[in-house]
Amino acid sequence: MNTLIVIDRLPYGDWRGREALDMAFSLAAFDRPVTLLFRGAGVNWLRPGQLTEQLDQKSVERNLSAAPVFGVSALVAEKTALRDYRLSADQLPKATSETDLTPAFYQQFDAVVVL
Repeated sequence: MNTLIVIDRLPYGDWRGREALDMAFSLAAFDRPVTLLFRGAGVNWLRPGQLTEQLDQKSVERNLSAAPVFGVSALVAEKTALRDYRLSADQLPKATSETDLTPAFYQQFDAVVVL
């Protein structure tokens, strides 16, 4: 079963994004194909150079860099949100692709999870 897990929240101040990432890692650890989609404000997870000392939290950059190690199939970012949040392709982690969120995109997955 091919699963899409959607992260559409800012990386800090809300635990749902981290829970979605944990779910992706857990599924991938059991050899389940998992794709992480960053849409809306969630594209900020992909922003490089996050300074989190004042938030008393660890940066999510290290977590995302471990995604291939855990077996996450792909990282995908919504093109419109990247433009809205002023992120360019050269700022994204190397394994990240961009997409338009069309019905055809979602139809390639057996399950879509949004926390």
